[in-house]
Amino acid sequence: MLPALLLFASLVNDVRGLIARHNLPAAEQAVRAFPVQSSDRAAALSWIARAHLDEHRLDQADQFAAQARALSLDLLRGRKLDGDPWLPTSLGASIEVHAQVLAARGERTEAVTFLREQIARYGTTSIGERLRKNLNLLSLEGKSAPPLDVKEWLGARPQPLAALRGHPVLLFFWAHWCADCKGEAPILASLANTYGPKGLVVVAPTKLYGYVAGGEDAAPAVERQYIEQIRRQFYPMLSGTAIPVSAANFLAYGCSTTPTIVLIDALGIVRYYHPGAAPEAELSARIQKLLPR
Repeated sequence: MLPALLLFASLVNDVRGLIARHNLPAAEQAVRAFPVQSSDRAAALSWIARAHLDEHRLDQADQFAAQARALSLDLLRGRKLDGDPWLPTSLGASIEVHAQVLAARGERTEAVTFLREQIARYGTTSIGERLRKNLNLLSLEGKSAPPLDVKEWLGARPQPLAALRGHPVLLFFWAHWCADCKGEAPILASLANTYGPKGLVVVAPTKLYGYVAGGEDAAPAVERQYIEQIRRQFYPMLSGTAIPVSAANFLAYGCSTTPTIVLIDALGIVRYYHPGAAPEAELSARIQKLLPR
């Protein structure tokens, strides 16, 4: 019995390790040999689906995504999505991969429709931000920017986006635990110094995660103090930047990835939506296009 228990505990890590070593056949064999129809198996299937997608093998990616989604939905009959450690990973990734496969095949409308259906079903769960991110990647640019919740904040008091019409706006979504966010901060400070006098406004939304350093659980008041400490320590160059604090903003903009960077033109239209860090040269070029001529 012990070997089976060890296999059960290590399947996802084993599969991820094999994928990292570019040994997809072995990863697939590990899943086929796994004896239990569990959320661990569903998560492993979803990792294999993503690996095939990364290699542009669309049929295989969609097949493994379908398997992961079917198993996830079967398991959800007896439990809540966020009551299991692996089901959010497996279901979220399976939906994401299928949508990206549709888009890669030129079926963008179908991908958007599929994601909207999934958001209607799972938008209030832990995968809501992830689903919204994928929808935004396909459909947000060229659309009006969703409004920001600015009822709570750190730093300078934020203005509603509607009050910033006439200015290009850069939104920098960040998290207190995010190393990539800290690395992006000097780039944003440089951009603010260069383009702020020309009208650019930088806003840096964040949210509460329920914990502080080391993953220690924290009440909202304690976490807010911790975010302020992180802001002063790692983001002094952005000391004058408004920081709305709201989970609603992260959901609206699909910020399951931090940082997420959004550029909005002077008319309030999203012109750039980018989950992840972005180089200064790319951001600078895009900002210049939004400045008054």
